[in-house]
Amino acid sequence: MVLNSKVMPFIFLTCGFLLMHCQPKQGAGVADKETISAVSAARARAFNEGNAAGIAIHFTDSARLMPPGSPTLIGKDEVQKYYQSIFDQYITELESGYLEMEVSGDMAYGRGLAKVTLYDKSTGDTTYAESEYINILKRQSDGAWKTTHDIWNSSE
Repeated sequence: MVLNSKVMPFIFLTCGFLLMHCQPKQGAGVADKETISAVSAARARAFNEGNAAGIAIHFTDSARLMPPGSPTLIGKDEVQKYYQSIFDQYITELESGYLEMEVSGDMAYGRGLAKVTLYDKSTGDTTYAESEYINILKRQSDGAWKTTHDIWNSSE
């Protein structure tokens, strides 16, 4: 399947995010890693449900979403608009998980792999892509972990 440049940014949208299969290491940060994994699972559920607001809630107000081939989007409102534009056109399926995660104080990062399938609502065409991603998260004043930066690229 040949992917055109208009579809490519949407295919890799899932980067960002998702820590579903992360296995916390023993020692410091285990509870934080479990919490971050739960956030990731919630984001993945929202993606698979086509719920842009359910994704955006896990980003900070000044978050940066850096999809390939697009300008950086700033803020959770822009994150929500980005995902809504995808959900308006596609039915989505996502498998995602961190291959590596580290927590240091109130900051964390995860490097992962995402597999996305998009079903075009108007044509029925199916697009599949894999991407690698980096997420940076920060503990908020209420103790919640939220994404501050989300960037990805094609692993194909």
